[in-house]
Amino acid sequence: MAEFRIEKDTLGEIQVPDDKYWGAQTQRSIQNFAIGDHQMPQGIIRAFAQLKKASALVNKELTDFPEEKANAIATACDEILSGMHDDQFPLVVWQTGSGTQSNMNLNEVIANRATEILGGDFRSEKLVSANDVNKSQSSNDTFPTAMHMATYEIVVNETLPKVQLLHDTLVKKSKEFMTVTKTGRTHLMDATPLTLGQEFSGYAMQLQRGMEATCDSLKRVRELALGGTAVGTGLNTPEGYDVAVAEKIAELTEHPYVTAENKFEALSAHDAMVEISGSLKRLAVSLMHIANNIRLLASGPRCSIGEITLPANEPGSSIMPGKVNPTQCEALTMVSAQVIGNDTSVAVAGSHGHFQLNVFKPVIAHNVLESAQLIGDACKSFNDNCVVGIEPNMERIDDLLSKSLMLVTALNSHIGYYKAAEIAQTAHANGTTLREEAVALGYLNAEEFDEIVNPEKMVGKID
Repeated sequence: MAEFRIEKDTLGEIQVPDDKYWGAQTQRSIQNFAIGDHQMPQGIIRAFAQLKKASALVNKELTDFPEEKANAIATACDEILSGMHDDQFPLVVWQTGSGTQSNMNLNEVIANRATEILGGDFRSEKLVSANDVNKSQSSNDTFPTAMHMATYEIVVNETLPKVQLLHDTLVKKSKEFMTVTKTGRTHLMDATPLTLGQEFSGYAMQLQRGMEATCDSLKRVRELALGGTAVGTGLNTPEGYDVAVAEKIAELTEHPYVTAENKFEALSAHDAMVEISGSLKRLAVSLMHIANNIRLLASGPRCSIGEITLPANEPGSSIMPGKVNPTQCEALTMVSAQVIGNDTSVAVAGSHGHFQLNVFKPVIAHNVLESAQLIGDACKSFNDNCVVGIEPNMERIDDLLSKSLMLVTALNSHIGYYKAAEIAQTAHANGTTLREEAVALGYLNAEEFDEIVNPEKMVGKID
């Protein structure tokens, strides 16, 4: 067998490795875009296979497209979905902004494999052509369709379930810790008390609201551009194709996809992707806040706050024996930083739709899919290797609470703000307790102080 074969496209002949299903346009992209090592995400490839299968089946129903070709295309797509041909999709993210070369990569691979399925040899005859696979489509509507499908799939199946897992653990911890009264902190300074459970309930609610925002964004992501073809007019599609192909994709994937209400918007702007990227960024911001708070609360173990203990997963230093670090918090905050950066790129890319086409599609797809994957994976890791093992350090919590000057706030309504401030400032200056100074200044006796300044009574209603 020859090492190479000759393939042709509108620019002429080109050598293609003989053991590959791809053709001339894929090969030209390999040679013209040797930029980085970020390959087109597998989620995009799988989504393309689904939409190509759906399109072939709808073309069979709505046009005179031969049944045997449609079925062969569908079979080839099923093989791609099973992972059989993963090595046939070598193109990088950094290619044409419309994703045309990835569309053609799929067309060529599917066509040549479909030719084999029909009993032919694609090296000598094309029983199914790339144009057959691309019938009723354009790169301009297939890539945004694949982008939406891949995003919906990963967010629903990976991101949200793993965020939910962390949320549920935080809710559980909140209930466990609800009676653990501790000092609060604002401006990084001592504040009035709350319970550790109340503190954790805030973290859980952040994730709850973030998931709600993400789910709302998915309502726009489920709209598919397919059927708009080149500029949104639907040129070269049969009547009813856009609705029928969206219904077919929904049937094949079991996701509630619908055709985009306005194909011009769906091709020239990717605001839905910007929106869901923003929702993922919101989760990242929440996760950054949660992870930072947890590692600060666990800081120490002896010379800092140390109110909670984290699981010891691995040695923390190559030079300091016995050191253990909050590594899961560190990983989660790095992921959060990456997602926030990804969103910035998506926002810039989304703002650059020119006339009838946004040509930043691959970077939008890459960044959103990476963000969705990272958030999901990081939440599960943080949950399994950190949060489930968090325990309160009661001795430290009680010690810090007993020393808090801001317990004096409970006296405001009894002796007034200025007298309460005088007690706190005097106690701080003298290194004494609030109780001692309240009695010494003659504002309260010891029994009155103990009745009023009770941390457990200061945390509000505990459910």
